[in-house]
Amino acid sequence: MTKDMHDKDSATRRDFIKAGMAAGVGALLSPLLVKTAHAAAEAAPAAAPAAAAAAAEKPKLKIGDVLRVAREKLYPICRVCPECDGVACAGEVPGMGGIGSGQAFKNNYNTLNKIDLVMRTFHDVKKPDLTTTLFGHKLSMPVTSAVTGGVSYNMGGKMTEEEYVISILGGCMDAGTLGWVADGIGDKMDVFERRIAVLKNMFGGNAIVTIKPKTNDEIITRFRMVEDAGGLAVAIDIDSAGRAARAVPGQTVEPKTPKQLAELAKSTKLPFIIKGIMTVEEAKIAVDVGAKGVCVSNHGGRVLDYTPATATVLPAIADAIKGKATILVDGAVRRGQDVLKYLAMGADACLCGRPLVRGAHGGGREGVALMMNIIKDELTVAMTLTGVPSVKNVPANVITKGQA
Repeated sequence: MTKDMHDKDSATRRDFIKAGMAAGVGALLSPLLVKTAHAAAEAAPAAAPAAAAAAAEKPKLKIGDVLRVAREKLYPICRVCPECDGVACAGEVPGMGGIGSGQAFKNNYNTLNKIDLVMRTFHDVKKPDLTTTLFGHKLSMPVTSAVTGGVSYNMGGKMTEEEYVISILGGCMDAGTLGWVADGIGDKMDVFERRIAVLKNMFGGNAIVTIKPKTNDEIITRFRMVEDAGGLAVAIDIDSAGRAARAVPGQTVEPKTPKQLAELAKSTKLPFIIKGIMTVEEAKIAVDVGAKGVCVSNHGGRVLDYTPATATVLPAIADAIKGKATILVDGAVRRGQDVLKYLAMGADACLCGRPLVRGAHGGGREGVALMMNIIKDELTVAMTLTGVPSVKNVPANVITKGQA
């Protein structure tokens, strides 16, 4: 046999051996491969929805992201300061600041901030009850939105009126509470109509609507619109009475006599609320004329410079009318601890404003709900660590005395 023939024969035998080994391995692996393929095929239908759900799942909204986006949209109208204390925005009205020196805004914040909570841990309060009822509507906590509006001139115009109302009302609803629909001082009737349309068509009327102190005829006309929309209550923010210079030309904005207030209370079957009460005398008058609720408020420090803080006047007002009308309060509500302080001073519920403006701009409806749920969580912890079982009966000794 020649060398070439020997090499050729050797190559043929090597190829045969390789082929045999491959066939053997293939025979051994074949059942395993088939079984694996069948298992993958059977798992695919079950895995597909899970994978699709994971892909479609929305990332959880974070407070840092909300504040960052809010700062981008609101600046320079609002700087979204770490502490919303009225210092940086003093005098910026229109805008988000306090009027003039900004002292009234700062009074609200500073006075409430100086009141301390008394910690008590020898008790059995593990799951405090935050639920309450406001004008027949059950709430998950005694906090609603405040009366905020005027996106074009107070907030920089980065949202439409409809987007803002949807964010406030929807976010509050998602958190188990209520929003308020505002009536801006510089708004024409069509702007108010657009807000009411959102209230009626998207939320079935589940909100409180406040109206500027226009003439009584103008107010009653708007009351009818709220009634038609299924609103839960109506209010006038009488603390806007001195802002005629910013009203639409030809539109009246005025203080009200007790007789005029009584006419408004009798003109509607809805609960009538007077917002802007800062004295015991006027709180008593409000009850006498038929108001079902009063809101202790200096309009966030945005109408009269150097007014006292709402935390300063609330205790005396509560002592005078507790049980005769629902007592609401606003003014620097930033945290759940602030809510507990106001409840200890006699309020039935609080209104939260500027944090929800940030929530709406930074995360829309979801951002407002996030802000509200943070406040709810903070209130739960505060009640647990002060031994308060229910928001319906918060004792005065929960807070330090003499600070307000």
